[in-house]
Amino acid sequence: MKNLPVRMARWSAARPWRGIVGWFVFVVLCLGIGISVGTDAATTEDFRIGEAGRGEAIAAEGGLQQRPLEHVLITARPGTGKLDLAAADSAAADIATRMAKLPEVLSVADPVRSSNNTAVRVTVTMKGPELEGKKHVDELIGQTTAVQKANPGLRVEETGSPSISKGVDKLRGDDLSRTEVIALPVTLITLLLVFSSVAMALVPLLLALSSIAAAVGLSMLASHVFPDAGVGTNVILLIGLAVGVDYTLFYLKREREERARAGGRLSPQAVVEIAAATSGRAVVLSGLAVAVSSATLYLADDVIFSSIATGAIVVTLVAVVSSLTVLPALLAQLGMRAERRAERRAARGLAPKKQKTHKTGPGRLTAAVLRPVAKHPVATLTVTVVGLLALAAPVLGLKLTDMGRETHSRSIVAMQVYDRLNAAYPELKSMHQVVVRADADRAAEVTAALRELATDAKDDPRLSGTSRLTTSPDKRISLLQLQVPHYVSSNEAQSSLKDLRATYVPQTLGRLKGVQTAVTGDVARYTDYPTHQEQKLPLIIGALLLVTFTMTVHAFRSVVLGLVGVVLNLLSAAASLGILVVVFQHTWAESLVDFTSTGSIGSRVPLFLFVILFGLSMDYQVFVISRIREAALRGVPTRQAVIEGIGSSAGVVTSAAVVMVTVFASFAALHLIEMKQIGFSLAVAVLLDAFVIRMLVLPSLMLLLGEANWWPSRGVRRARRGTEQAAPTLKSVS
Repeated sequence: MKNLPVRMARWSAARPWRGIVGWFVFVVLCLGIGISVGTDAATTEDFRIGEAGRGEAIAAEGGLQQRPLEHVLITARPGTGKLDLAAADSAAADIATRMAKLPEVLSVADPVRSSNNTAVRVTVTMKGPELEGKKHVDELIGQTTAVQKANPGLRVEETGSPSISKGVDKLRGDDLSRTEVIALPVTLITLLLVFSSVAMALVPLLLALSSIAAAVGLSMLASHVFPDAGVGTNVILLIGLAVGVDYTLFYLKREREERARAGGRLSPQAVVEIAAATSGRAVVLSGLAVAVSSATLYLADDVIFSSIATGAIVVTLVAVVSSLTVLPALLAQLGMRAERRAERRAARGLAPKKQKTHKTGPGRLTAAVLRPVAKHPVATLTVTVVGLLALAAPVLGLKLTDMGRETHSRSIVAMQVYDRLNAAYPELKSMHQVVVRADADRAAEVTAALRELATDAKDDPRLSGTSRLTTSPDKRISLLQLQVPHYVSSNEAQSSLKDLRATYVPQTLGRLKGVQTAVTGDVARYTDYPTHQEQKLPLIIGALLLVTFTMTVHAFRSVVLGLVGVVLNLLSAAASLGILVVVFQHTWAESLVDFTSTGSIGSRVPLFLFVILFGLSMDYQVFVISRIREAALRGVPTRQAVIEGIGSSAGVVTSAAVVMVTVFASFAALHLIEMKQIGFSLAVAVLLDAFVIRMLVLPSLMLLLGEANWWPSRGVRRARRGTEQAAPTLKSVS
């Protein structure tokens, strides 16, 4: 009763209003500081990966880096027949004149007719870095809209990286708003069913939302160390609602259980302290597990994963702090209010209000599940493990790709124009860029080699046959751009990149000594990112296994339970990933989950799944095994302690899982394919972890291990010697 969670709870419970007001002051300060310092957004340089990133860096040295490009497409209105070329040329000239006057525009290219004269294109190059184009694209879209109004007989529309990025951001924002509409009411209903009290149901939700608000502010501050890649807020919402409600739920359920056990003999403050000594400690361990697991994402050496890690760590730690500070204050205040109401009833001569009994044992469904587990642990373990391995088998066919631009939802207007643009000008679908750095006096030599390369590649059927050679003003950097009339994910684009790097470049530039070369561009970016993730995956999984093992051993003083935790986490993560592969790498579930299959899984999804699942599964593992160990330390035989611990924790684990699944499943309804895959996989993972791993695999395995569960800890054995050797019994579930 002297550990940190108890001391914090004791202080808050003794001074409830200070604790409550202090928490909300903390939230306001976090938001205020975050808004005042602002968010440090990741720059183009932060996203550079592999050879493609090295090529971009070389090109940037000579001022040849990619710029934000917008394309204005002029076509005939549907149903009006052929394009009026004279009217289209006039509209193109008008748009070029308008765009050239804008301060956001660097240059405007001459209008280009499509090969079949069905379209006219005007390409506009914007000023500034590639990623910042979306901030200033509204002015360009406004000019395009004006030209459309002036030419009602034509279809004048705009697309490009900036306008697509802006559309994606808007769609993501709309989707997140919809997830809140789904997740919050379902979470509230679940909590109402758990507690049968509006006040008690609102407490977890309000604390989760306030934790999210504080974490958003703190993440803005943290972005000045780990730049925000634009996904931090998504992660904070995704993880914050799940763990915020979970931690509060663990604490509340234990407080109610202890209050029912005390039968009014203990003060509200004392009950809160007991809950802090048990569930409070579990919350701290769980929160640290999620935070440390999330921190392994920094090993990915990728700004997106760094942003994800920062958001997950910040919101988890804030949720832990809220559970240890303001939650005890709220519970103590609610308990004192209940006591005052009882005193007023007694003063008026009224009988005490009948209190609802709080059932501490397993429910009927839990008892029904545990009964065959206890009788046939070998059969239960065998069947469930074989089933999970079968679910994991499709992982062997896992195909990772970066989700390219063509995978974005067509509900984005700019993506509809993107499709029409690529149909009229297929050479714009993607491109390769060969970048060379050499001494200025070798510029002529480098130029000759690049022209030879362009000649060699001209007749390659996978390329468009068009190229453009540019050189930096100081003659040190040269760049050859080869257009590819195929999307980056196509076999033609992928194979052409391989041949460019393995054959074309070595046969030409490879003959030059003392020069640096790299192949970058759309296709290289798409290819190098998944390769980078695949290389980092073993390192991060190894770190995750070490973290899980170390924290479990530290929490329960048991090497055996540390190994059990590692194996079970791997099993549930692999099974979840296998289901993800079955659903998203094929087309049979497209109408069910509302997506268009790319035949692959987003390269970021497995890493995110493993890291977040390993952290969240520690919530359940710590909570469940803590209850088992408590019983064992009281001298209860291990067999009975396992059954009692699983039974007493099943209700809260089930309730927490329902909340998590609701939150994650709402993300599966998003339009962005990678977010959909993440939401779906996490929802499946939590279902498997809570209902299969914790209810079937874990108890059957612990029953078979018996006293070996606690090796090499002596605490349980000392407790056993201090009590009577009770015979194993299953009365708690019979």
